[in-house]
Amino acid sequence: MNYPHNLYIHVPFCLSKCKYCAFYSIACEKPDWKEYCQNICAEIKFWAEKLGKIKIPTIFFGGGTPSLMPVNVMEQILKTVSDNFEIDTDCEITIESNPKTIDSAKLSDFVSIGINRLSIGIQSLNDDELKFLGRRHNVKEALDLLTTAQNMKIRVSADFIYGLPGHNVKSVVNLCDEINKLGLEHVSMYELTIEENTPFGKMNLDMPNNETMAQMYTEIPNVLNLPRYEVSNYAVWGQECRHNKNIWNGEPYIGIGRAAAGRIYMNGVWYEQKGNNEFFEKMPNDMRAIEKIITGMRTVSGVMLDSDIKSQLNTNWILKHPELVVMDEKSLRATDAGMLILDDLIMEITK
Repeated sequence: MNYPHNLYIHVPFCLSKCKYCAFYSIACEKPDWKEYCQNICAEIKFWAEKLGKIKIPTIFFGGGTPSLMPVNVMEQILKTVSDNFEIDTDCEITIESNPKTIDSAKLSDFVSIGINRLSIGIQSLNDDELKFLGRRHNVKEALDLLTTAQNMKIRVSADFIYGLPGHNVKSVVNLCDEINKLGLEHVSMYELTIEENTPFGKMNLDMPNNETMAQMYTEIPNVLNLPRYEVSNYAVWGQECRHNKNIWNGEPYIGIGRAAAGRIYMNGVWYEQKGNNEFFEKMPNDMRAIEKIITGMRTVSGVMLDSDIKSQLNTNWILKHPELVVMDEKSLRATDAGMLILDDLIMEITK
């Protein structure tokens, strides 16, 4: 019997592309859901044949906009997972959502087929900022969906973006104050990054400078009523996103659908995998160890020090910089100062 794998299912369709989005997605009002469902279910069966009836601790529908999906399509996909794998009795099943694409009736139907966690792309609590970002919803629609989901007693998370043109530390403090009023137990706070080949990438936006961005990032945990558990994520203890935590901690996962990525662990060997059967290849242990360091160091708890991890660390540098990184017998983690320069830090702590 092979190791349990988390399951990521990519849903590429959106009503429209947001101006900042560099992810693979297709702006489409009426997707061919029948073809999509057939392809996703075929991939699920393919991996069941390869891995056997393994346990599935978490399922995450990411996008794109998974909440666009008709409920009967989602139900068929979950049934295929259930028929071919062993879904844990406490499996966390998340869908990402855009408030414009889901109402209380549809959410209720999603919950009835097993969805138990909703991630809402609110992004801003200012209608003018939502228009600037290219979002299709307004603040009222987002808050209505949030209230509906909370009343259904399912787990709820919300995404927000800060660091827009004109933002400063006071802007982020005000945003966090408003978020604190919403009763959320999980929040993702993402810095607006300008990517090439996006509408924003082709505009000469007057963005906050790096120092201001760092000050905003540092101020968030001082104001938000939730502790940080990962670079961009904050949650009540026990309400963290289990799917993401499992992946950051180096557990195996299967990527289903075009643009999905996975890390398969089969018969003691790691494989790099891409959805839609685009890629499947053995990974050297040292490459996988570096990946685990990169993802684990994003978390407040850090990366666990197994033998593969230890072999990739520059221990001398680590011991000389306790202001940036802390190592004990079991783990390695970044300090608050280290988190601010995490990309550079990872370059220094690895060989």
